[in-house]
Amino acid sequence: MPHLDCHTAGESHGPTMVVTITGMPAGVFVAEAFINAELKRRQGGFGRGGRQGIEDDKVNILTGVRASRTTGAPVTFAIANKDSRLEDSKRTPPVFRPRPGHADLAGAVKYLTTDCRDVLERASARETACRVAAGALARCLLREFEIEAFGCVRSIGGVEGSFEVAPGTWRELIAHRDSSETYCPDPTASEKQKAVIREAKLAKDAVGGLVEAHVFGCPPGLGSCMDWRDRLDARIAGAVMGVQAIKSVEIGLGRDAAARPGSRVHDPIRYDTARRDKEPSLGFLRDTNNAGGIEGGMTNGQPIVVRAAMKPISTLLQGLPSVDLNTKAPERSQYERSDICAVPAASVVVENAVAFEVARAFCDKFSGDSLVEVRAQYQAFLKLARQLPLEGEGTKLA
Repeated sequence: MPHLDCHTAGESHGPTMVVTITGMPAGVFVAEAFINAELKRRQGGFGRGGRQGIEDDKVNILTGVRASRTTGAPVTFAIANKDSRLEDSKRTPPVFRPRPGHADLAGAVKYLTTDCRDVLERASARETACRVAAGALARCLLREFEIEAFGCVRSIGGVEGSFEVAPGTWRELIAHRDSSETYCPDPTASEKQKAVIREAKLAKDAVGGLVEAHVFGCPPGLGSCMDWRDRLDARIAGAVMGVQAIKSVEIGLGRDAAARPGSRVHDPIRYDTARRDKEPSLGFLRDTNNAGGIEGGMTNGQPIVVRAAMKPISTLLQGLPSVDLNTKAPERSQYERSDICAVPAASVVVENAVAFEVARAFCDKFSGDSLVEVRAQYQAFLKLARQLPLEGEGTKLA
């Protein structure tokens, strides 16, 4: 049985971006309006460049969907590029002066060329439209099991928002996030973040920031401790690090755990019989969630919390010291139309990238060719888990 996976194709200024999602069970309702809304959010945010005024991202469903439901076949989405001009050498000239921080130089050397154009076209964050579409489809599956994802901006240019994302607050935060031009649920911080972006634009510079993704409703046991490649935190970290311009990923406390004693890091466990049958956590409760919902590579029933740091965009209006790859003479880096700040967009990408990895782990644990089978596997697991200890299990080692 194929595992849930996705593959993307296309260039920034080619005719289209394409994503193929394999392993999606049959019978999942494809909420096309939701997927397109996520694509629209990815295009938004204060500090974006002129490209977003040209594009109007929407998925064109090519395969794997019939009457708005998945068929079990690979699902293929195409997202058209209105700014398609890759074959016009006058509008997409060769790039011989690589931008520091971009894939330009490393990619040109890798492919033994002095023209960075082919590399930058594929390395471009335009590819993240595909990642968002795939993640949004995965969320259509997760929502069948009341598993929800929420993403937002925590800080831009050092200006940090003050808000708490928790099971009882995240839905209320959506309205605040969506009314913010920086996708930060703290209105005061959002205005200060906009001021930082304005200053960067005047200085012909760029700014980065911190984004967060939270996933609610996961049962314990997604992921594995038996093989490092199956650890869910490792898979999430890899997926998020694969998002352009992300330089670090943290789960839960992240690096702050290194400065605390264990008694202030590990989350004490309680049990409430009354909540055993009502929540996917099976009655196991924590007063804190420093682990970010993952222990030993597996979900523990608490919300998953992921934080990622995005560096400033590497295309600067002022340019940076570089060289001409043909002459090796010192030059300023070449300019390609870009953003001043893409942190809000990155929050949408990370939110959906994390959701996709959670859906992958969910399908691995509760595999089935159809949604009906997956649901039956999930319900059977919850029933058994709520009966622990199973007959003979609690005393067999005594």
